[in-house]
Amino acid sequence: MSKDTHVLVVEDEPLLRLNIVDNLADAGFVVFEASNASEAIRVLNENHDIRLVFTDVDMPGSMDGIRLAAYIRDRWPPLKIIVTSGYRRVSDGDIPAESHFFSKPYDPRKIVRSMQQMLTS
Repeated sequence: MSKDTHVLVVEDEPLLRLNIVDNLADAGFVVFEASNASEAIRVLNENHDIRLVFTDVDMPGSMDGIRLAAYIRDRWPPLKIIVTSGYRRVSDGDIPAESHFFSKPYDPRKIVRSMQQMLTS
């Protein structure tokens, strides 16, 4: 993956966020971070190079990850989206078209591969 591939990780659990951020950076992504939907929207407004958002479903604040994914699809349609959760079952109908879902615990290598595939298709 080229160093100009920017992604945003939205995860409220600091250790989980650190782990996936490190794995993505090691794979060559430029990674931005947010701990909730409000921060994610701010980061997206400030960084127009972001091409993919990886978000947890269950987060504190005004919007969960499913609502965030819908907001992103409405506001920034070209962005790719991956949704993850350890507590909720998420179906394809719950997330925007062409988005992917991963249950926690996930294999970071599978996340990297999925991102690479999504960004090259």
